[in-house]
Amino acid sequence: MGTQLEPYVAAVEAAMLDALQAPSPEVEPLYGAMRYHLGWADDHFRPVRAPRGKRVRPLFCLLSCQAVGGDWRAAVPLAAGLELVHNFSLIHDDIEDKSALRRHRPAVWAQWGVPQAINIGDAMFSLARLTVHWLAAQGTPAEIVLAALQRLEETSLALCRGQYLDMAFETQAEVSLARYLEMIDGKTAALLACAAETGALLGAGLAGPHASFRRFGRELGLAFQIVDDLLGIWGEPAITGKPTAADVRSRKKTLPILHALQVLGARGEGELARLMAQPALDEGDVAAAIRCIEAAGAREHAAAMAEQHTQQGLAALEQAVPPSPARRALRDLALRLVGRDR
Repeated sequence: MGTQLEPYVAAVEAAMLDALQAPSPEVEPLYGAMRYHLGWADDHFRPVRAPRGKRVRPLFCLLSCQAVGGDWRAAVPLAAGLELVHNFSLIHDDIEDKSALRRHRPAVWAQWGVPQAINIGDAMFSLARLTVHWLAAQGTPAEIVLAALQRLEETSLALCRGQYLDMAFETQAEVSLARYLEMIDGKTAALLACAAETGALLGAGLAGPHASFRRFGRELGLAFQIVDDLLGIWGEPAITGKPTAADVRSRKKTLPILHALQVLGARGEGELARLMAQPALDEGDVAAAIRCIEAAGAREHAAAMAEQHTQQGLAALEQAVPPSPARRALRDLALRLVGRDR
């Protein structure tokens, strides 16, 4: 994420490590498994430096706090709590999706079984909220802490709604684009919106521009998911870590596929719908499906949507606060999130 952001990441990591210290030897494996998931421990709970997330959500929080004139250090407990919520959701997502790997290592459920993984995720969710409560101990006004916690709880529920829709789509023959956008709004955009909004809330108070920061985070979250959908079909395996056209092979209902089904259905062309209804696709089927998707202009349509949401998010940020190093860092982080570097 760049050397200028290293102090922010280091502060968040230190806070999370503090939160994940076991209160007794008997439950050390529970806390050790959480540290394992976060890339700090091996499967015997010995310290390692394994692949980790990019800590985008805490960075959105801390930079938003700074951009409105606050001290980003005061928002570290909140940023750590946001990252723990994100990772709790990943532990449970891996169970629900039957994904055996997470960041090139066995997922928590694959390592310790589904029952323990459910409990490990639940524990991380509880610790996330307790970590946010640290704000009160360091002097943050009670009304600000309460408002931040309420937004975090609302966001956690939105994550669950989005995940529900994502799983429900697997067995539904038809999914509208509107319902898809509702799904990614909860599953992906909600936590980025919460991170930016609550960071601004801590930095500027209840009367600050936190609603504009919420829109900034939400729009970039939508753009990020749409870009991820594009990579799920046309991304290079070396970049995505997944097989070529992984979303086509799994018949996942992502934006390009749904758009193509809609366009081709209106034309009376049913080959893509037939392929997507099959229980499995061979290499010829995958190639045929991609030809259909491209013929419908779905790749260009999705790229244009991602760009539109990106620009709307950046506009909300620029309207919220005047130029500053923190605003510039937020803009750069947002562009890297959607695969751009300008």
